[in-house]
Amino acid sequence: MKELDRIELSRYRIRRARETFDEVPILIENGLWNTAINRLYYACYYAVIALLIKHEISVNTHAGVRQMFGLHFVKTGIVATEMGRFYSSIFTMRQSADYEDYLDYSKEDVLDLLEPANELIRRIEELVI
Repeated sequence: MKELDRIELSRYRIRRARETFDEVPILIENGLWNTAINRLYYACYYAVIALLIKHEISVNTHAGVRQMFGLHFVKTGIVATEMGRFYSSIFTMRQSADYEDYLDYSKEDVLDLLEPANELIRRIEELVI
């Protein structure tokens, strides 16, 4: 991929991250807690993908995204360890929300994720834009 295309795709993914994050208040208003966690995860995922694209790091799976993010950005100190832990945690929560039977997250669960998700996206925006 050409550098200009990579930069544009990376910026597009950041925009998707913000758009997806902005969906969450609608879900909260309607009490859709598991779906809100799904959208928070995807907002963070799009941001992390933007970072990987910018640095020409290819991945094929969500687990691969998590692994490469940790290896190239968390372990190197570019992104704070707490943000790496948060991304791993929300990855697991999204998996549970989407695939486990009889698991219902609460409003408090969702509200506790808002600021860390926003901070992660904000930090990646600084690195991408």
